[in-house]
Amino acid sequence: MPDPGLETDLITLGRRIRHLRTARGLTLDALGERVGSAPSLLSLVENGRREPRLGLLRSIADALGVPMSELLSPEPPSRRAALEIALDRAQRAPLFTTLGVPAVKPSQKLPMPVLEQLVGLHEELARREQLAIATPEEARRANTELRLEREARDNHYPQFEAIAEEMVTAAGYTGGALTHRTVARMAEQMGFTLLHVDDLPRSARSVTDLRNGRIYLPPASTPGGHGLRSLALQALAHRVLEHERPRSYGEFLRQRVEITYFAAACLAPQLVAVPFLQERKRERDLAVEDFRDAFGITHEAAAMRLTNLATHHLGIPLHFLRVGADGALFRGYANDGLPFPQDVTGAIEGQLICRRWAAREAFERRDRATEFYQYTDTPAGTFWCSTQTGSMSPAGGPDGGSGAFSITVGVPYAHAKWFRGRDTQVRRTSTCPDPACCQRPAPALAERWSGEAWPSGRMHQQILAALPRGAFPGVDDAEVYAFLDKHAPD
Repeated sequence: MPDPGLETDLITLGRRIRHLRTARGLTLDALGERVGSAPSLLSLVENGRREPRLGLLRSIADALGVPMSELLSPEPPSRRAALEIALDRAQRAPLFTTLGVPAVKPSQKLPMPVLEQLVGLHEELARREQLAIATPEEARRANTELRLEREARDNHYPQFEAIAEEMVTAAGYTGGALTHRTVARMAEQMGFTLLHVDDLPRSARSVTDLRNGRIYLPPASTPGGHGLRSLALQALAHRVLEHERPRSYGEFLRQRVEITYFAAACLAPQLVAVPFLQERKRERDLAVEDFRDAFGITHEAAAMRLTNLATHHLGIPLHFLRVGADGALFRGYANDGLPFPQDVTGAIEGQLICRRWAAREAFERRDRATEFYQYTDTPAGTFWCSTQTGSMSPAGGPDGGSGAFSITVGVPYAHAKWFRGRDTQVRRTSTCPDPACCQRPAPALAERWSGEAWPSGRMHQQILAALPRGAFPGVDDAEVYAFLDKHAPD
């Protein structure tokens, strides 16, 4: 067993022994005779692949005429030794293993310029990998940049609207809900066939076989037709928008925003959606539920689609929130001045919203079948909101959400006149971010339980992990390729 008291870097130790041995003109056989050890064992020690016993180290130090401290010094004995150590370490690292190329033995025969070049290349690979890895903090920063960009342009992308309108029209769409058959026709016009399978890789929402012109989707029996149409359209969007493999997590997030927008623009095309909304505005009867039902999409999709169209075409600034039953903000958008809670990086995801906001007040209602309307006075002004609650199955949805949630669309007070529910008498006052608003417990409760309560907080493990890196962030490449190989036509 290795001596537990021997704590030194084995690669550096081995290189120091080799340096001292060759400086004295000794071969491995000669040193082995002096210390009573096999040359093969000494070779493993010099290559950093075997930890020597303390007794053997003493014998080596005596044979080489140096104190033990010189053998155990953490500094490489020479510039060349330092490069050999660096190359050896780089080729043992997981990053090198993923390259699938043979290792280069850092022997004395390797020219110094070649050694320096190899080490430099490995250092650059490691640097680029470090830059590309997406930690949760980096992902939040990238997501925040995208949100601010969308808010600055009123979440309207005319180039995607035009492409979507052209494609649905070419596929025969004239109005109402976009049918599955129309989506399939759009795929056919691009050379793809939609196939539903029950063994889709767990890390993928859909898989596109570019070689054979196939798009694999979850089973057609999955509840919620909008979800399947949306997934198919998002898969097509990668091709329509000429996406390439994302080189960073920020680029991956941008592609997700673009394909989601394209899918929404197809499901509720502006050539029909805008006149529908304009008519409802004239009647002062705008409602998310009517927009949802007119195009056969989910309440959340209808609310998000309003953020694409309401400001640009109707002149109405607005905000959108998806909030969990615990009050945590899952997704948000605002170009109407509503101040979201945010961390020091500007990220809003995971932040707790005020208990007085409609997005949380709605959970206190007994009747959750209909939309909940509320006015809220805030330090930034008064806002009117329409909120619908729902719940996700324990397995979660495409974005991983599960449990109860609320979907909110709101506008500043001056624009409430265009919406159904503006006559609500429900009104709350929020002074957040003042902690006295809703963050501090009632004085009587604080006095009773302070020092006597110890809750165990819920831990979300994903906040500690770097987001997986592969050909596509977050996707198990091996699983996807095995899936394609299984389903590819003979």
